[in-house]
Amino acid sequence: MKVIVDLCVVPMGVGVSVGKYVAECQKVLQEAGLTHQLHAYGTNIEGDWDEVFAAIKRCHERVHAIGAPRITTSIKVGTRTDREQTMQDKIDSVVEKKF
Repeated sequence: MKVIVDLCVVPMGVGVSVGKYVAECQKVLQEAGLTHQLHAYGTNIEGDWDEVFAAIKRCHERVHAIGAPRITTSIKVGTRTDREQTMQDKIDSVVEKKF
């Protein structure tokens, strides 16, 4: 099943700046070959359900491995069965309509 996920991984107990932890998650997603887009408060990811959630698990493992003793994560998940839709399709459908 294809999925689009909005992921926000927040390492806790590491101070105010979390950029290096976010960068590590980005590396995981790149290594997994998943289409993803970083935004101000998280990352959108699209791909096969199992592959996306395996990558999210690896994000947690890596963030812990580089020093975060605790992580809280918010995940929004979207699937559809009527047709395939990419993240870019969703953006284009709003931009092209010019309400």
